[in-house]
Amino acid sequence: MRSVTLSAAILAIAFAAPAIAQGTIRKDPAAAGTPQLAQVKDDAARTEPISDLARLTDKARTMRARILEAAKTGDIGKVATVMQSNEMMPVFSFGGDRDPVAFWKSSYPDSEGIEVLAILIEILEMPFIHVDKGTPQEMFVWPYFYGMPLAKLTPVQKVELFRLVTGTDWREMTDFGAYIFFRVGIAPDGVWHFFVAGD
Repeated sequence: MRSVTLSAAILAIAFAAPAIAQGTIRKDPAAAGTPQLAQVKDDAARTEPISDLARLTDKARTMRARILEAAKTGDIGKVATVMQSNEMMPVFSFGGDRDPVAFWKSSYPDSEGIEVLAILIEILEMPFIHVDKGTPQEMFVWPYFYGMPLAKLTPVQKVELFRLVTGTDWREMTDFGAYIFFRVGIAPDGVWHFFVAGD
């Protein structure tokens, strides 16, 4: 089912509005002005994976903990509640969807959406990257693959990646040229900006 989601994301890219500059914040037209971090592809924006949670700001660390706590209950509604209590609704779809619970249930019908919680937990327990430091777009992004060229992943990093994606996903991402599976973005001020796949 994950590869189906990734294929749909790539199709969405093909029919989307013209791309913006790489390494910038993009506006998802379906998200009413909610900022979304564009795929980091330029060399200057790449950073090393960070495992030390002390490198997060207190507010970002608190938000991560809230998301994980909700996801580990197995109740997708609890994650939606965290999203709704956020300063803004995090981007969760590029297709104009407004209800994250309904969207996840339709994306993962066999598990009634529960699979997305496993993905969310897996992502937030992986190393992250810190992008656009000192700018209004500064963000902590999970997983770290988001900021790395897939061709340069080590064998150990590929094993970590395959905890998230299938072989079909891998082929589609390498054809596309970047990691475009699910990722999470939390700003230093603790605002949760996105949990989304695609670009």
